[in-house]
Amino acid sequence: MKLFISRPLPNAVLDRARAGFDATVREKTTPLTHDEMVTSLRDFDIVLPTLGDLYSADVFSAAGPIRARLLANFGVGYNHIDVDAAKAHGLQVSNTPGAVTDATADTAMTLILMTARRAGEGERMLRAGNWEGWHPTQLLGQHVSGKTVGIIGMGRIGEAIAQRCHHGFGMKVVFHNRSPKTPDVPATQLGSIEAVAKAADILVIAVPGGTDTHHLIGAKTLAAMPPHAILINIARGEIVDEAALITALDTGQISGAGLDVYEFEPKVPAELIARENVTLLPHLGTATLEVRTDMGMLAMDNIEAFAKGAPLPTPI
Repeated sequence: MKLFISRPLPNAVLDRARAGFDATVREKTTPLTHDEMVTSLRDFDIVLPTLGDLYSADVFSAAGPIRARLLANFGVGYNHIDVDAAKAHGLQVSNTPGAVTDATADTAMTLILMTARRAGEGERMLRAGNWEGWHPTQLLGQHVSGKTVGIIGMGRIGEAIAQRCHHGFGMKVVFHNRSPKTPDVPATQLGSIEAVAKAADILVIAVPGGTDTHHLIGAKTLAAMPPHAILINIARGEIVDEAALITALDTGQISGAGLDVYEFEPKVPAELIARENVTLLPHLGTATLEVRTDMGMLAMDNIEAFAKGAPLPTPI
């Protein structure tokens, strides 16, 4: 079978792909163009796409006769794929849940600590040669231990964040979830996103992307947050209304934000870049060799199962 891989992946994953398939690896690290996506559907049996490869309904329509029968997505999030359109054209779709959980939760903790303790601001000061030595009131941030964290979305990643916050920092956990949930950590489920925002010192976004969650966090939620609170987003950029966030920061409605994802990624607004009280990471959520290898191996599990006619391990 002919396999198309849309970006370079860890060597162990590529070795496995080439051992079992006629694999073509695209060497560019940028998202696929419309024409490249159309070609992938026409010329290959299996496609391994990832974030930014926008397989929309019009791509499937433009492809005409489609040879591909599986999109084995590299990543847990799949809002870049119109799954209904894919299935309507006879394709199965899979993703890589589980492999990303701990790394993404660790990134959330990185953003919490960096933003609360003004670590990015301090490093910029030092690197610019502006540090004149320790003094008692320099870069006073916020204590994290013992505070209240509010988590929007108590799935695998949300629960992993809750565990780190509670067991590692003695934090009280409140959360909102679409359905009732009893996480394996002391936590209180509240009835609305605004109720969680009002109660939290730190508000963490951990819901999937997609049309259902587009601008889920906007002016109403930001207005409910205490002025000292910080917003953390390790989910998808479009979940947060970026313009509303900038306004909330400019007016002192909240004290800061830590972001790993952006609404119009890779574009980051100049208003966010200019702010010292915002921590900005370049979508590092799962960026470890171990995790990216595990993600690729799970994608290959789905690909090999498909080739054998067996059920997919992680279908969408």
